[in-house]
Amino acid sequence: MKLAIVGGGSTYTPELIDGFTRTGLPLGEVHLVDPNPDRLGPVAAMARRMLARAGHPARVVPTTDLVAGVEDADAVLLQLRVGGQDTRRQDETWPHEEHCIGQETTGPGGFAKALRTVPVVLEIAEVVRQHALPDAWIVDFTNPVGIVTRALLQAGHRAVGLCNVAIGFQRRFAAALGVLPDEVSLGHVGLNHLTWERSVTVDGTDRLPGMLAEHLGDLAEEVELAPALLAQLGMVPSYYLRYYYAHDEVLAEQLREPTRAEAVKAIEDELLALYADPAVATLPEALERRGGAFYSEAAVELLDAMRGTPGPARVVNLRNDGTLPFLPDDHVIEVPARFGDGRFVAEPVAPLPDDLAGLIAAVAGYERLALDAAVHGGRDRVLRAMRAHPLVLQHDRAERLTDLLLAENARFLPWA
Repeated sequence: MKLAIVGGGSTYTPELIDGFTRTGLPLGEVHLVDPNPDRLGPVAAMARRMLARAGHPARVVPTTDLVAGVEDADAVLLQLRVGGQDTRRQDETWPHEEHCIGQETTGPGGFAKALRTVPVVLEIAEVVRQHALPDAWIVDFTNPVGIVTRALLQAGHRAVGLCNVAIGFQRRFAAALGVLPDEVSLGHVGLNHLTWERSVTVDGTDRLPGMLAEHLGDLAEEVELAPALLAQLGMVPSYYLRYYYAHDEVLAEQLREPTRAEAVKAIEDELLALYADPAVATLPEALERRGGAFYSEAAVELLDAMRGTPGPARVVNLRNDGTLPFLPDDHVIEVPARFGDGRFVAEPVAPLPDDLAGLIAAVAGYERLALDAAVHGGRDRVLRAMRAHPLVLQHDRAERLTDLLLAENARFLPWA
């Protein structure tokens, strides 16, 4: 099996390699594709040492040539960041000028990332279509995952989106309940980075009500939201719901603290230095501070399921196709799904309460407009999408945010 990782120079890559060393996936070659040789070299060297230490036979092939990297690949994993941490830092700061949160996947900053990312991903996907195996899948881990995955599906690619939020919850709930992760099934529902855990089922019993009753404070602290909110909802929102449920509090935090991009940049510099050290062959502690916990496990489990290995439903980003009846069929949602007959099929979802359905529908409307702007360009499309986002809404604010976005990102947007 040949796997191509586009964005293979990412500091995440060794975590993926670590996951491959602990799985039965028949990997023969892992091609790391990245335009930056300064990152690609140390990451590839680290990957080789890890595989050798584990006695894994897979061959690591670093390359800056996308065509060579995806040629005859069985699967292609996308984990790229257009503009690197510098653009992330911008996304986390310029929205503050209009009293909006700055974040790389949510709000105005997330919109900027979508505009930069979607055209690049679609170009990569066309190369995959022409040069990978005919039945190759694209697994997208590139944010904003929901919008990027919908772009791929809309263009006719065989694609599925992956996020580590659900598997993170599954692992933590399993540890708290003293069971194995695969014994835990989540009632995970929503859009990427806009999800709630409605149930935590073990042996046919929903354990979430008991967890909320006994550990409400701990659960609320983990997602940094008010215990009263979780108690009223009767479910656990993802951390990303903070940007909606506690917007002003988060904005105040952002205005007084360094950006996450600055912290990540320092961690990445540390990691790349470690990866370049021939004596390092195990995952450094610094990788835990990088974020993306359980990323490798989610990716490995998904690739295994796509090969037909039986197992529980996995949370992915896929076409709605009636699962949430208030959304168009072609919208992309994030729910548990099973793989069979060459496709992913969502598990049934019980009707949602009006507050969840309303927020999901509003953000989904923004996402559709954002994708239209990313594919076709134009200030008017950007303004319509910006104004539609629930964290913006006001027209004058949307006008100013649109001008800020275009000024910060003009070099990535040829039409601007």
